[in-house]
Amino acid sequence: MQKMAKKYYIFFTLPTVIAFVISFLIPFILGIYLSFTKFTTVTNSQWVGISNYIHAFTDDRNFLNAIIFTAKFALVSVVLINVFAFTLALLLTRTIKGTNIFRTVFFMPNLIGGIVLGYIWQLIINGILINFGVDITFSGTYGFWGLVVLMNWQMVGYMMIIYIAGIQGISSELIEAAEIDGANRWQILRSITIPLVMPAVTICTFLTVTNSFKLFDQNLALTAGAPARTSSMIALDIFNTFYGSMGYEGVGQAKAVMFFLVVASIVLLQLRYSRSKETEI
Repeated sequence: MQKMAKKYYIFFTLPTVIAFVISFLIPFILGIYLSFTKFTTVTNSQWVGISNYIHAFTDDRNFLNAIIFTAKFALVSVVLINVFAFTLALLLTRTIKGTNIFRTVFFMPNLIGGIVLGYIWQLIINGILINFGVDITFSGTYGFWGLVVLMNWQMVGYMMIIYIAGIQGISSELIEAAEIDGANRWQILRSITIPLVMPAVTICTFLTVTNSFKLFDQNLALTAGAPARTSSMIALDIFNTFYGSMGYEGVGQAKAVMFFLVVASIVLLQLRYSRSKETEI
């Protein structure tokens, strides 16, 4: 069977490779090229060098504001989502009644589409803020915390399932041995549970970091960047630049390339750090 697999593997992998090249690799390379051009369509591009990148930072203050806003949002969301998800996972892995029901209920928000979720939370938050004579677009701060609440409500249940799988993978014999040696719950959590759940932490941190940085549809539906694009995240700012007015498509493409490089760098650093903390037994 191994000889047959080696002989015919190209027939099984070729469709996937072709699909990857057509749908990702070629557009990615073309996108990098277009970031150095002025264009309205792919066929009429004119080379302008790094002027698009210069314009993104010198003439477009909204982009810098979006970077700062997104970085703050990602930091707060990643911490809160993982803390809440891990806490719920600890509670729902104990022998209490109804854990399966709670797991299902907490996971269900992740099944709702981002646009729908954004409009739902817009109605909820505005219903509360209307009592104070404002709405979620009154201030960028309101939009920030609205997005944090929305993101936590959507992602906590998903991350919780991953943490539950990690906790359930810990040997019960190891826990029993620690209890026999006199370890209390805090000591078991700090010295056994958390170190052995680090692979799940790596996965959950990766997912929350990438989702926080590339958030778009929820941002569009909840605030659309209002007021005055102070609650606009990077993905929404790129969209507004690319489709907002003629002649700025190259600038939008340059922003997209920089966005990719920043997110890729952060994710690689996060993966390297998280994996260095993983423990094997």
